[in-house]
Amino acid sequence: MIEQAKSSKGLVVSAPFTSSGKTSVTLGLLRAFARRGRRVAPAKIGPDYIDPRFHEAACGEISTNLDGWAMRSPLIAALARQLSDNADLVLAEGMMGLFDGAATPSAGRHGTSAEIARLTGWPVLLVVDGSALAQSIAPLVQGFRDFDPDLSLAGVITNKVGGPKHQEMLRDALAPLGVKVLGQIPHQSDIVLPSRHLGLVQAEEQPELETIIEQLADLLERHCDLDAIAAAAAPMAETVAAPDHVPHMRPLGQRIALAQDIAFRFTYRHLLDGWRQQGAEILPFSPLADQPPDDSADAVYLPGGYPELHAGQLAGAPRFMAGLAAAAERGAAVFGECGGYMVLGRRLVDADAVSHEMAGLLNVETSFAEQQLHIGYHALEALGAFAGGERGARFHAHEFHFARIISEKGEPLFKNLVEGSAVGLRNASVAGSFAHLIDIAE
Repeated sequence: MIEQAKSSKGLVVSAPFTSSGKTSVTLGLLRAFARRGRRVAPAKIGPDYIDPRFHEAACGEISTNLDGWAMRSPLIAALARQLSDNADLVLAEGMMGLFDGAATPSAGRHGTSAEIARLTGWPVLLVVDGSALAQSIAPLVQGFRDFDPDLSLAGVITNKVGGPKHQEMLRDALAPLGVKVLGQIPHQSDIVLPSRHLGLVQAEEQPELETIIEQLADLLERHCDLDAIAAAAAPMAETVAAPDHVPHMRPLGQRIALAQDIAFRFTYRHLLDGWRQQGAEILPFSPLADQPPDDSADAVYLPGGYPELHAGQLAGAPRFMAGLAAAAERGAAVFGECGGYMVLGRRLVDADAVSHEMAGLLNVETSFAEQQLHIGYHALEALGAFAGGERGARFHAHEFHFARIISEKGEPLFKNLVEGSAVGLRNASVAGSFAHLIDIAE
């Protein structure tokens, strides 16, 4: 075991409930501290692909996911240690509300932001939407402070507040609790991060993003005590130690062609890093630019993203589609997750009910015309050998999409260990499902 360095410090930016402004506050803090020359490392708690790209735009550092449900404890510890080793301040943005997570625990954890804060020892910076609150903010904050005695509350930022009288009322209400008010941010209707069906519109698709991040940083500079926020951060708990080596998911191949553009963007840093550590080489290509996977690749990875928004363009990309077929024909491992699974199928129906022919490597047809939310964690077992593992290999995964399956026929890829249902398909060296693999399961 390697002991954690004591110099680096961290905070978990969380809230009582979703849509309180966690992402905006996190982006503003990341940029504001970066302006001051601080070495700041971003992280995102939970299975989120979109927010980390905003973190990276804000501070120029790659953001790391920390998932208390799907990741093994040694992996979480190793990733948190890596964050701390490369920065003097870690800002980990929480998911949903502080204590919100999966209904069914994994290894005794529900995957909450509170659990990551408890595991790492990083105090919680609570962002409270004050727009509809007055004195009632006191019992709300008191409840979140006292609910888990093992958590440390760094302080509160009240967000979306009114004028000076409203700010004073909120401060006075919190004063008897002894809770530090580290900022009071007025409502700013002109600073908006646009959203779509899976969350925020991707960072790469927002031409005004740099301006918005600058505005958020200016806002926090004016209305938050950045010195006090930095001082409230704490080192990782002395009890947190990570093994010298953490086993990762087996790489799909040694030369992995990775689809990467705005249609295929949902990749986890820890998975790609783990593959590289095992000697794999990552070869990015763009299906939207009609680029085929490298013909020397022994694996092709189509991650999730938004292919349903670009189905016509993908269907009209002959070099890309021919490259997929050629990879499958020569026996290269071809693996698709969520959006990638849809593209490996026979047909994709878009939101306008227009049908588009896809790669046809798996016998599945999907539709985005009649949307249906599918969300949740999964414990999966491989029903046969595939590029990511042998028969019987177990994984923790997450599913989040609005597309539905019209038809799905063939040899199933995984068994859902909770529901007992079949998940995904496999056909020779081609495999895929709607599940995003996060970590191997113990």
